[in-house]
Amino acid sequence: MATEITMPQLGESVTEGTISKWLVKPGDKVNKYDPIAEVMTDKVNAEVPSSYTGVIQDLVADEDETVAVGAIICTIEVEGAAPAAEEKVNKPVETASASAASAEETDQSQKKRYSPAVLRLAQENNIDLEQVNGSGKGGRITRKDILAVIESGAIPQPKAAETVTPQQEPTPVAASSTPTPVATQPAKETQSIDIPVAAGDIEIPVSGVRKAIAANMVRSKHEAPHAWTMVEVDVTNLVNFRNSVKDEFKQKEGFNITFLPFFIKAVVESLKEYPQLNSMWAGDKIIHKKDINISIAVATDDALYVPVIKHADEKNIKGIAREVNDLAGKVRTGKLSGADMQGGTFTVNNTGSFGSVLSTPIINYPQAAILSVESIVKRPVVMENDMIAVRSMVNLCLSLDHRVLDGLVCGRFLASVKEKLEKIGKDNTSIY
Repeated sequence: MATEITMPQLGESVTEGTISKWLVKPGDKVNKYDPIAEVMTDKVNAEVPSSYTGVIQDLVADEDETVAVGAIICTIEVEGAAPAAEEKVNKPVETASASAASAEETDQSQKKRYSPAVLRLAQENNIDLEQVNGSGKGGRITRKDILAVIESGAIPQPKAAETVTPQQEPTPVAASSTPTPVATQPAKETQSIDIPVAAGDIEIPVSGVRKAIAANMVRSKHEAPHAWTMVEVDVTNLVNFRNSVKDEFKQKEGFNITFLPFFIKAVVESLKEYPQLNSMWAGDKIIHKKDINISIAVATDDALYVPVIKHADEKNIKGIAREVNDLAGKVRTGKLSGADMQGGTFTVNNTGSFGSVLSTPIINYPQAAILSVESIVKRPVVMENDMIAVRSMVNLCLSLDHRVLDGLVCGRFLASVKEKLEKIGKDNTSIY
């Protein structure tokens, strides 16, 4: 007896996931909690574990297919479940199963719900999907069905091409008349844009991670009215203090202490003073989050991930530094889990690490604000006594959701962060 395994909820407000890679195939035996697939959601890779011990029967979702939370991704024959069920039933069950089988044969409710993988293969091989019989649930056409058609050599051509008149042009396969794929993104995001490709141009397929990032960024920009503000901060004392302790810290703790933990600590302390920044828009209400969980942006060569430092307000600078080091290590070794990405309430983006001095970050939806820490640069600055001195300066750039926040509170928040950073020094700052 086959049991269904569904797409799990892999994070707050996550409504779908993309199967990036199957780790099993039909016929494989798996134990409970064994990973069966790699799934991507908004900026995170996670492994989906099996909920049962048994044998994989069918992979319902294809690789690169986006599936809604709660939708079936595969079926499994649970160990020990089938025999018990068969003993209790007998002939009535045979009749019921025959009836169910007949119903499945006539059920074509899912036939026109094409996955991105199926659409792509059909377009590449000019296959009319209307003429393909699907073996999936509800008559749904699977990737295996398309591959079988290609291997057979009997490529069904679009019927519309046979009855074209001068007033009627043939409709390309999987064009706008094609039903929306099962992926929950808008159709325009799954269709190709007709851009001329010249000799020497390189076409790079869009990966699942990049699609997830794009979808989340578009949603943030469309739904949250962005506003932007900036302050410059004199961090000369912070630079001198960090440089004086970094070697001893590395020798004692075994990892480097960067500038980022100091900035995060100042942000956390200011969020305590201005909890409006630690909020989320929820349609008919604004939610001020009790916990302060700081999301940090960590980039790889081809993607951006945003792991979370949980309860950052309960950690000292050393504790934050360790969390930053551990989370960055997980991203770069591919060991970041869904749990590492959940619960963020405010994002700190370290754009200064690659030399940026000014940026307008996109809010990490559904959070209300994101702060970019730009590159620390030495500049001549007019001091209070009108003397000019060379100081280490940094720009802090804040993007805010104007539904939740106004300029006054954000200005006060940035002033608080600035004040705390400029006070950091050997005499009044403890790392431990």
